[in-house]
Amino acid sequence: MTLIDRANYRGEVYLAAFPLKVVCLLIFVGLMVGCSGGAAKEKEAMAATSRAIPVAVSPAALKDMPVYLTGLGSVTAFNTVSVRSRVDGQLIQVNVKEGQDVKKGQLLAQIDPRPFQVQLEQGQAQLFRDQAQLRDAQLNYQRFKDLLHESGAMSQQQVDTQKAQADQLEGAVRADQAAIDNAKLQITYSRITSPIDGRIGLRLVDVGNIVHATDQNGLFVITQLHPIAVIFTLPEDSLRSVSQRMKHGTLDVDAYARDNQTKLATGKLQTIDNQIDQQTGTAKLKAVFSNADNMLWPNQFVNVRLLLDVKKNSIIVPSAAVQRGPQGTFVYLVKQDKTVEVRPVAVTLAQGNQSAIGSGLQAGDVVVTDGQDKLQQGMTVVPQSRPPNAPAPQTSNATPAS
Repeated sequence: MTLIDRANYRGEVYLAAFPLKVVCLLIFVGLMVGCSGGAAKEKEAMAATSRAIPVAVSPAALKDMPVYLTGLGSVTAFNTVSVRSRVDGQLIQVNVKEGQDVKKGQLLAQIDPRPFQVQLEQGQAQLFRDQAQLRDAQLNYQRFKDLLHESGAMSQQQVDTQKAQADQLEGAVRADQAAIDNAKLQITYSRITSPIDGRIGLRLVDVGNIVHATDQNGLFVITQLHPIAVIFTLPEDSLRSVSQRMKHGTLDVDAYARDNQTKLATGKLQTIDNQIDQQTGTAKLKAVFSNADNMLWPNQFVNVRLLLDVKKNSIIVPSAAVQRGPQGTFVYLVKQDKTVEVRPVAVTLAQGNQSAIGSGLQAGDVVVTDGQDKLQQGMTVVPQSRPPNAPAPQTSNATPAS
């Protein structure tokens, strides 16, 4: 018998000699150990399911929902005037400072008026001489006419010639008066006044320079800031609703800074352009702002929000609370026992960071706004005003009304 056969033989002898009760006991102990391990795992899973999860919540509110249309715009001066001299001469005086607000008719600068004053005096002297000659010609014409009718000492030709001479002198007098009026106008033009109410820009010509009426650059640029206009664009699909709303009243327009958070001014929509840009599919609209606090400046970039409508008595929740799944939109509703329920909702309007709910919620219902990725139906939550260890939420940019 070999060594292997001996070992197998001894094993069979040992198993045969091992008591059957001991074998059964070992099998029972193994089964108990396996069952106890599975129960522990099941308890751990149940404990994990029932563990309270901190989430951010917000109540559904019953309030009015504004409907905005958003666009990009540029501030445009209501009136811009380049002030130029209408006469040639030396600039001898500037009466305003750069950046100063001026009124219509206010004196801005003075051109040397002496050459025009000399022309005025010359015209007045010429008028005086021609008026004297005219009086003499008229008297002679009257004498010739009397002699013609009384004694026939004058011929009709002499009378007509004298009348023509008197008429020529009258024409000279009128020309002299026109020259005088022109000299007076030149003196008036030498005083440069503001044609509009506005703000003076940077001075373009210094005192002492000779200016001409044909100069390309003016003396100043005056920009009217009160009121001021904003030109912005909207998609062509929005023009119909805007046009219909304009028939019932004036629409409010808000201008925001580049960050789309800082509100600069509120104005009124004035008009819609008469054509659509085919390349971009947008149309231009013009809004007017009073700009009393000078928050808007020409060529400034602004974000525009046009208030199109207001939905009365809407159920409003933060847009962050609305989730989307295979079955549609839903929210996690926090019940009285601090457990959550998956509640299907119908969103009628999404505007910025708020959503209007058409069905599925009532005013006062508490919904989860942050932490939904950890939630399931029936889980227990710890409602908080905002997520732990997280900064306060910021208002998101407004989006066009759906």
